[in-house]
Amino acid sequence: MTRLPLMAAMLVLAVACTSESSSDGADGQAASCAYLVHYQDRSYQDVANVEFTAGEELGSATVPPCDDTGGQEDAQQAEDTVTAYRVDGISPDVAVAVGDSPDDTVFVVAYSGGELPPEVQKLIDRS
Repeated sequence: MTRLPLMAAMLVLAVACTSESSSDGADGQAASCAYLVHYQDRSYQDVANVEFTAGEELGSATVPPCDDTGGQEDAQQAEDTVTAYRVDGISPDVAVAVGDSPDDTVFVVAYSGGELPPEVQKLIDRS
């Protein structure tokens, strides 16, 4: 009779250790790494649901590898290089668009996850 509680506890631990996180993104990848971009000594994070127009090319930006597991494989990944574009109506100090072409970009903002800059909030409100 004393084995039953011990076996039940072991089963609970086994299930807890093997279950997947429910925070996985729609594409099945873990959502633990934020999309981060470095451009001209600033770090930018992506902001969803913003209608914007990418303008002139500004130069290269880098996307560091995601090291959410601390594993050897993650540490060996190289930074990706993408092109940064001006966002119409917003200073590059605040936000840029990054991607392969002006028509295929992601909107990223230089902020630390707190309150969004007013220029960005205006874009969101109009979206």
